[in-house]
Amino acid sequence: MKIFNGRLATEDYMSSHSLTFSTPEMTLKKFALWLGEQISDPKTKDTILRLNLYVENRPENRDSNLSSSSDFLPDIDETFKPTGAISTLYDKDAVDKATASLDQAEKKYCINCGSSIKSSSKFCNKCGTIQQD
Repeated sequence: MKIFNGRLATEDYMSSHSLTFSTPEMTLKKFALWLGEQISDPKTKDTILRLNLYVENRPENRDSNLSSSSDFLPDIDETFKPTGAISTLYDKDAVDKATASLDQAEKKYCINCGSSIKSSSKFCNKCGTIQQD
């Protein structure tokens, strides 16, 4: 049975092409044209379509489930996965650490009862004592 290794094809395309100003439609069109380009076969030096480099012979196994064939399908997961410079903006651990350090820096205690209050508080919420700056 012949199978198209779409995952390998998309990874090869994405690793060698800049998508900076591409819309999804333009990316798909460029990918289709890239697969249809005539190139020299690395093994036989004949002219073939690039698509043929990603068609593989696989033994037919009737007992196998669909998960084994999904190894060759492109990854179409549409969940947002931050990369590059913005990945630190979405890193939950980094946000939690920054919030914790801000909370520690802003903590202040009542001069009368010792309960925790905001650093900008002028009065204690628990006992009502006026706080000194």
